[in-house]
Amino acid sequence: MKYLSFDLEATGLREHDLIIEFACVPFCTETKSLATDLTFHCFVQCPSFEELKDDLDPWVVENNEQLIRKAHSEGLTISEFKEKLLNYLSSQEMLKFFDQSKITLFGKSMAAIDLPFLNRDLGWNTMRKYFEHRQLDLSSVAYSMIDLGHLPQKCTSGSELMKELGFGDVAHTALEDAINTAKMYLEIVKRYHSS
Repeated sequence: MKYLSFDLEATGLREHDLIIEFACVPFCTETKSLATDLTFHCFVQCPSFEELKDDLDPWVVENNEQLIRKAHSEGLTISEFKEKLLNYLSSQEMLKFFDQSKITLFGKSMAAIDLPFLNRDLGWNTMRKYFEHRQLDLSSVAYSMIDLGHLPQKCTSGSELMKELGFGDVAHTALEDAINTAKMYLEIVKRYHSS
């Protein structure tokens, strides 16, 4: 199977919060490889940290100040982000990788913000045009592996799952998280393929 592993960073987890960073990388479970030459990454413009600060979650203030500042100063507008992403998704290289088919999205805990924010900012029609209506979520895979007795209970936490699979700590940057999420899934496939 071929997937597009993606991650985004945002100003928070609430409905009105904003995407500030987006990244993705295609990968294939048959070849057990990432197509790093097809990586996509950008920052998405947001108001300044000072404008947002009073309404931000304390964790975001403590951990994402620099990311918000970078998005504010260097980010694409939401319409520029959408245009650049759609050009990437419809490029010959991406069409070839995915065999001209709709793309199956892959991520971690996507229902929390990733899919709702993409539906909101890219639009329902765009999401349906480019992406399969089914996705694969690493968090759901981890829960299944816990239920089957292949992973310890602590792996309900994304950071504990990373450590269990030998990938260190969560980066909380979109590109590194998109890459690591794909690598973790490939590691799970490798470990339990013959089980």
